[in-house]
Amino acid sequence: MDNHYESVSKLVEALRRCRRCPQMQFSPVSGGPVSSRVILVGQAPGTREPEAGRPFAWTAGKTLFRWFSDVAGVDEDSFRATVYMAAVCRCFPGKTAAGDRVPSRIEIENCSSWLDSEIALLSPGLVIPVGKLAIAQFIEPVPALSEVIGQTRTVKPKPAGAQSRRTPQIACQRNRHTLRHKFRDSY
Repeated sequence: MDNHYESVSKLVEALRRCRRCPQMQFSPVSGGPVSSRVILVGQAPGTREPEAGRPFAWTAGKTLFRWFSDVAGVDEDSFRATVYMAAVCRCFPGKTAAGDRVPSRIEIENCSSWLDSEIALLSPGLVIPVGKLAIAQFIEPVPALSEVIGQTRTVKPKPAGAQSRRTPQIACQRNRHTLRHKFRDSY
């Protein structure tokens, strides 16, 4: 096992043991130790991801992987094997009367060191944020989603303490040709 993969594996093992947020439900969800220059950052797992043991395992995942297949020509198994899957918060935040609870500022801060460490360790060339909460970790102030989808931006990692050796691009692409090339060029 090479040192980089071993470092990623140790980080994922530590993340899965995290219990920093007492109001969060279940245990942390991780996509596993994938040594990649592409990171997908989601918002937080849903109710079923903890039992599946992986992010984007149900309805949102079906939509996401269908989209990546259609737009970038990458099936779910290939995606999971080649893209590091992270999230703003790693545990299910729980439900409210309106649906899934949005993680609190404190929960986001508690979990931010995981994303900081992942960015520093993997030094991604491409970060794909999924959803407004994920986009907010890289762009401030957060524009309306309609203003960011379809764009690629070069950003400095926003999470406090992230010491990436490279400045990643974030991509919220609708254009199949552009995303396919950004995706392939980032490996």
